[in-house]
Amino acid sequence: MTQLYPLTSTPVLQDYIWGGRNLERLFGRKLPPDTDIAESWEIAAHPDGASIIANGPFAGISLIDLQQQLGIDLIGTRSQWAYERDKFPLLIKLLDANRALSVQVHPDDAYALAHEGNELGKTEMWVILHADPEAAIILGFKKGVTEAAFRQAVAAGKLEPLLHRMPVKTGDYVCVPAGTVHAILAGCVIAEIQQNSNTTYRVYDWNRLGSDGRLRELHVDKALDVIDFTVSEPTVGTAQLIESTDGVCRYQLCRNRYFTVERVAVAPGARFHGNCDGRTFEIWGAVHGAATVQSDGGTVTLHRVAFALLPAAMGKFTVEAHGETTLLRAFVA
Repeated sequence: MTQLYPLTSTPVLQDYIWGGRNLERLFGRKLPPDTDIAESWEIAAHPDGASIIANGPFAGISLIDLQQQLGIDLIGTRSQWAYERDKFPLLIKLLDANRALSVQVHPDDAYALAHEGNELGKTEMWVILHADPEAAIILGFKKGVTEAAFRQAVAAGKLEPLLHRMPVKTGDYVCVPAGTVHAILAGCVIAEIQQNSNTTYRVYDWNRLGSDGRLRELHVDKALDVIDFTVSEPTVGTAQLIESTDGVCRYQLCRNRYFTVERVAVAPGARFHGNCDGRTFEIWGAVHGAATVQSDGGTVTLHRVAFALLPAAMGKFTVEAHGETTLLRAFVA
């Protein structure tokens, strides 16, 4: 049996109408010429896009096929529910909001299972990797917005006055539970950690035309089934320090039943020691600087912005910084 090791992937690129070239301009990503790229699916095992393992003995295998091969050894016992539904639990993306995304909402697991086949719901979180001056997002509603007022505004095509607009800057993070109305506005490049789902209910799209010259489809009826109208004027998250020792500082950014995300700041030459003991996979991504992830099965080096998937049964590992480094760490708690 092949010894498990940190996995890197060839991402899946999506050329939605709101994309641009910022992944190339800011991070040196090689993009197809003359194509605006909206999303780079970094670690993905979804029917709409599956990343391909890029290193080691599993190179050339899609993440979907690798899960079929490794099963619980890949995703861990805490994700038994996902194994039983033949799903990889998470999807990791980079988003280039060169133009505003639609105002949208995602369902929870129960609604998705009832209405979208074997699709998962979509709770997600964003880390702002780059924000232009005056950049902002939409998250939830202004105080006092009711379902009746929302219905009237959608029918009139005048939803914007009801939406809560929130300025953001580089380094901010935002947790977006299923049912929360939201939109990423122009000028943001974001790392997104989310449930492995591609179900989006658009409620407003700025009255713009799609690539076919027509207004893009809205999904107002389904959106109304799942919107949480109690999400009123939320704020940007505040990182919680959970450990500071030997040059490694860990901050919890977001924790829910589907994933925990930490920001890990590592001083030059410092090391984080971890253990994939079979309970959960881990995903590490460098958002500033560079680091080496090493296990008995192999070693990968992560530069800004790149991710590695550590299989649940991989065993002990270390993360060592090359200079001042900031990483994201995602796992199932």
